[in-house]
Formats: sequence, structure tokens, C-alpha cells
Amino acid sequence: MKMVTALPQSEQLAVQTAMIRQLFPNHDISVVTTMEDLFREATTADVLVSTAFFPISSDLLRSAPSLRMVQVAGVGVDHVDIAVAKELGITVACVTGANTVSVAEHVVMSALALIKGLAPANSAMHRGEWALPIWIKSARDMAGTTFGILGMGRIGREVALRLQPFQVTVLYNDIQPIDDEERYGATFVDFDTLMSESDVVSLHLPLNDATRKIIGADALDKMKFGACLINTARAELIDEAALAKALQNRLGGAAIDVFHPEPPPSDHPLVGLPNVILTPHGAGVTLEAQQRIAQGVIQNVLRFIDGRPLADVVVEGSR
Repeated sequence: MKMVTALPQSEQLAVQTAMIRQLFPNHDISVVTTMEDLFREATTADVLVSTAFFPISSDLLRSAPSLRMVQVAGVGVDHVDIAVAKELGITVACVTGANTVSVAEHVVMSALALIKGLAPANSAMHRGEWALPIWIKSARDMAGTTFGILGMGRIGREVALRLQPFQVTVLYNDIQPIDDEERYGATFVDFDTLMSESDVVSLHLPLNDATRKIIGADALDKMKFGACLINTARAELIDEAALAKALQNRLGGAAIDVFHPEPPPSDHPLVGLPNVILTPHGAGVTLEAQQRIAQGVIQNVLRFIDGRPLADVVVEGSR
């Protein structure tokens, strides 16, 4: 069996490559870091392991006649052409829940940083300025604020749980109310109410035709003056140009972990804005989350090799 693993460049790449080869000693292992290399190696691959940083397009899938399984090293599969995978009979699986806690913690961290005005104060201090005037002007308590969660799935619920000690009002919106609102201390409201009443809005939606650019100029205009937006889900949930404009005349700040494209170019509309906290699509890749994801991937690939039932199947293949 030939397994191709697509990983981003990192200081851990050599260690990761050695580990994969040690775990699958009797198989042909190829580790790639570019789309060019991925296209070349995929033509003879039986199994493809990939992160969200590598689009698994129709062209890629159709160029791989031996490919039987795509194992996503993460939760989201919107970078995989699911329709073509179904058409070709290629199994697609992911690792659900592995980074839920990591992302939820990142959201709470971001909310505190935005509400306190941490980023501009930190930047001023590094420039040699005494940032107390900035701090006095902008720092607020989290207690007493209203926190809106758009998408009450696994991560949204973990965010709500972690907000409970902060004495905030938690609103949420989803396709329908959840059954155990009391456990999460959250109240279901419609989209417009969530946008207009929240001091902080955090996005936890999947990307699809219904949610693409759900946060556009109209939605942003509904938000309170000085409110903040957090996106750790998918970049295309937001009209980034509209958000950049709102951040200059309406919103208090934003924390953005996902971009379109990635990495963002230097002229990306959100790069350089002083009230924006930018992180490199890393909310869900803490050291602990990486270990959980790696274990999930390894176990599922071993199941596939042995012909055992898989976990977290998105497409049941026939090859």
C-alpha cells in the first residue's frame, strides 16, 4: 500500500515523517509539503492523509486511479470535493472532536484579549510607549457582557461551558434550539437578535452555500458599536472586505484565525489593522490537539488497512 501524507512545513516535519514511517514499516510512505508534490505522488496513492491546508479537488481525485481512502487530519472536510469522492467511490473520513477543547479555549482567550484591549496596549509597550492611557480608554470587564455563539455544535457548546465562570449572558443561534440549554447557560435567539445584542460574536458554523459570507455588510451593520467578532471556523463565512471596513468605523475589534487564501497576502484587508488579533489557523493545533488528531488518523488508517469499520466516516467508499 502506498500512503501519501500532506503536511505543512514546520520544525516538526522530520520527526513527523520518521514517526509515520515507523508506524507503517511495511508500506510505501511519501510525505509532501506542496500541492505540486501532492499531485505527483497522489497518482499512485492508495491512501491520502491531508490537513485542511491542502485542497483535495476534483482534479486531484480524478488523477488518482488507485486512491481508496482520504483521511483528513482534522475535523472539517470542506477542502475535499465530497461529491467527486462519492462519484469515484473513495472513502473519506475525519477526526471529530480532537480539537474541540483547544478551539474553545482559544475563543475565550481571544474574547478576553479583545475586551481588555490587550493587543493595542501590548503593541504600544513594545514601541516603547507607556500604554496606560490606551488601557484606561478601552479595557472592560468580561462580566456583564453578552456573548453570542453562532453555531451551537461541539465547539460552540464547549465555549458556552467555559464562559460560565465569567458571569456573561450567552445567546446562541443555530438551525434549531438544543435540548439541554440549561446545562450550557445559553438562550436560543434568532440571527438578527444575536447580532444586535451581543458584545462579542463568535462563529462556529460549517461552510456551505447557506453560510458562505453570512457575516456581510448587512450583518455587521446590525452589531453594536464597539462589539467584537471572533472567527475560528472558516474564513469564507465572512466578507473580509466588509469586516475590514466595519473595523474602521463601527466594531471594536476582531480575532481572526482563518483566512482566504491561506496564508494571507500582505495586502489582505485585515492585515495591519490595529484592532485585529491575527493567528495562523492555529486555534485547533495545540500540542495536545495534534497528539489527539495524530492518534485518530493512525488508528483509522490501521482500521482501513485491516478491513475493520472506520470512525468518523464522511463518505462510505466502494473501491
